[in-house]
Amino acid sequence: MKKLSDIASSRHTWAWPYILFLVLFVVLPLVLIAFYAFTTADGRFTVQNFLKFFTHSEAISTFVYSVFIAVLNTVICLLLGYPAAYIMANEDYRTPKVMAMLFILPMWINFLLRTVATVELFNMIGFKLGEGALLFGLCYDYLPFMIYPIYNTLQKMDRSLVEAAGDLGANRAKVFTKVILPLSMPGVYSGIVMVFMPTVSTFAIAELLTHNNIKLFGSLIQDYITTSDLLNYGAVLSLILLVIIGITSFFGSTEDDSQKGGLI
Repeated sequence: MKKLSDIASSRHTWAWPYILFLVLFVVLPLVLIAFYAFTTADGRFTVQNFLKFFTHSEAISTFVYSVFIAVLNTVICLLLGYPAAYIMANEDYRTPKVMAMLFILPMWINFLLRTVATVELFNMIGFKLGEGALLFGLCYDYLPFMIYPIYNTLQKMDRSLVEAAGDLGANRAKVFTKVILPLSMPGVYSGIVMVFMPTVSTFAIAELLTHNNIKLFGSLIQDYITTSDLLNYGAVLSLILLVIIGITSFFGSTEDDSQKGGLI
C-alpha cells in the first residue's frame, strides 16, 4: 500500500497522461505529416513534392494571398482590439466585466455556427459575400484573441510607472507612447500570434463566407489531403505552413524577450 501511495504521490506518475496525450495527438500527427511529405504514394522517399510546390503557381499565389488576408485581419483586430483592451483596463471595475462578458458571449457558440449565422445575416440584408464578408467573419471570430492578451498585460502593469511619468511632467500622449505602449507589447505580440496563425491556415470561414469562391491556403491543404492520390502533396503544404509559422513564432519570441530585457 505504501508503495502504491508513493507512486500516486509522485509528480512523474501524474505527468504520464499528459505525455501520452502529447505523443498521440501532437508528436504522432507531425511525424505522419513529415513522413507523407517525403514519400510518394507507394511509400518511396522523394523530394519531388517540395519541388512541385515551388513550381505550382496556384499554391504559391494562394499562400501569398492567405498571408495578405492574415496580415490584414491581424491589423484590423489590433486597431479594434487595443482601444477596447485599454478601456477595459482603465475604467471602473464594472465596465471591464461588462465588456469582457460581451466579447465572451459569442465564443460560447461554435465558430462554425457563428459563421453560418453571419452568412444568413448578410443574405438577409443583401450584402454580397466575398472578400469583405470574409474579413468581417475573420475579425468577428478572432477579435477576442487580440483583446484578452492585451487586456491582461495592461491590467497587470505597474501603475506607479504611469504616475511617475506624470509627476515628471509627461502629458497623456507621452505617457502612452513612452510607458504604456512599450509595456503592453508582450500582450500585443501574443494577440498578433493568436490571430495571425489561425487566420493563415483557416478554411471553413472562407468557404462559408465566399461560397468557396475565395480559397485560402487552408482550403488548398484540405482539398489535397482529402484526395487520396494527392495526400502526399497536401502533407507538403501542411509541413511548409508549419515551418513558416514556427520560424515566425521563434523570431517573434526572441524579439519579445529582447524588449523585456530592454525594459529591465
